[in-house]
Amino acid sequence: MAELHELPALDLRDLLRSGTVSAVEAAEHFLARIEQQNPLLGAFITVTADQALEEARAADVRHSRTVAADLPTLHGMPLAFKDLTDVAGVVTTHGSAALEHKPAPVDSPLVALFRDAGVTVLGKTQVPEFGLTAYSENRIAPPSRNPHAPSRSSGGSSGGSAAAVAAGLLPFAPGTDGGGSVRIPAAACGLVGLKPGRGLVTAGESAGDPARLVAPGPLARSSGDTALMMDVLAPGHAYLQALQQEPPRVRIGVTLDSPWSSTFPFTLEQEALDALRAGVALLEQAGHALGDADIRYDNRYPDAFTTAWTAGVGAARISPTREALLAPLTRTFRRRAQQRSPAKLAEALAFLRQFQHDTLAQYGQWDLMLMPTLAQTPRPVGWFTGTAHGSDRWPAAEWPGDADGDYRKQCEYAPWSSMVNVCGLPAITLPVHWTGGTAGSGLPMGIQLVGPMGSETLLLQVARQLGF
Repeated sequence: MAELHELPALDLRDLLRSGTVSAVEAAEHFLARIEQQNPLLGAFITVTADQALEEARAADVRHSRTVAADLPTLHGMPLAFKDLTDVAGVVTTHGSAALEHKPAPVDSPLVALFRDAGVTVLGKTQVPEFGLTAYSENRIAPPSRNPHAPSRSSGGSSGGSAAAVAAGLLPFAPGTDGGGSVRIPAAACGLVGLKPGRGLVTAGESAGDPARLVAPGPLARSSGDTALMMDVLAPGHAYLQALQQEPPRVRIGVTLDSPWSSTFPFTLEQEALDALRAGVALLEQAGHALGDADIRYDNRYPDAFTTAWTAGVGAARISPTREALLAPLTRTFRRRAQQRSPAKLAEALAFLRQFQHDTLAQYGQWDLMLMPTLAQTPRPVGWFTGTAHGSDRWPAAEWPGDADGDYRKQCEYAPWSSMVNVCGLPAITLPVHWTGGTAGSGLPMGIQLVGPMGSETLLLQVARQLGF
């Protein structure tokens, strides 16, 4: 039999529910993987081994007293959460040296949802400070590295979780996506990443998100594993069962248009175009009709999105004596958010609502939209901040203070993600291309499919149809 970390999450679920593998065996196996691999990858900030084994022993006792049909969906499944998410009794760092690091008193609603599903929590994964960036580097722990090329970033903000899944430190993992934070690291690490539509996963609501950008979603190695997690995140939709059906033939609009182009003109790397061509070929072979889509975006979008995106960090409670410990990007955008008037935020939110209306009208001419997930290959660690993060160079004494240059690089790297959050639409990234020519060789590059509200099932079915 394959080792536990090589199995699909679906197969591991079956072994755990049948009792062929105990929850303790699964926890011990993945904890050993973390101990072995994490010093290189930096995927985990905190590993809660003792707590995890205690939870696993309790799960095994429950298994001995319960018929399989009555066990929770993810009985004994090892899992970890981004270190933006409260797990009772575990410190939530938010990736920030400016905060006092205290254990969370209670589980967040997202964690409670998975606890009800029977998971064993192994710890907290690496994130950028307050989840603000497309890379997972901060001042409190080593950067999260890409398992396919450790000199490269695993993306962000769910970068630690993506690295952990891609390296077999977890069978799959939940992320959260407010501007691409599931899809960006999934693409960088060669995974399937799904951002559900707005409001589908109620456990993801956040008071610090005035534009309602954030949605929790799965990071997984296949559409089947993604559907399994979606059945927990959005009960009653039977995503896994729906994968048994072929999707209908659909009309797909192909576009390279981005709402960031007016402010941050970008050039696609050849690898991004290769990924798009690979995706087009797979979709056409599957019988779908593809055509060029000319999408026009209002050039006021970058300023409005940035205003809404950074509103939460402006309101974060940080002692004035500790603000100097913030990373330059966080400190700069926090100051700007605090200086911004409530009327300016309200104006930005009103514009984004109109942007949503206008964009949905254009997308509505097609059943799905197709574009590359990223414009560039996974970036080197330290590339966004201008800091050389060698294994012996962490933490850097000083990060360069070019916050605007950092932000510009991120928008050029991932120019097709944030508008999906603004529109509240579901989207999936699929690892259709590898720079080495075959799956698993070189660096992964993905395509993004965006669907209308309620199209999560269709997106998963198309992913399965294409072999993912």
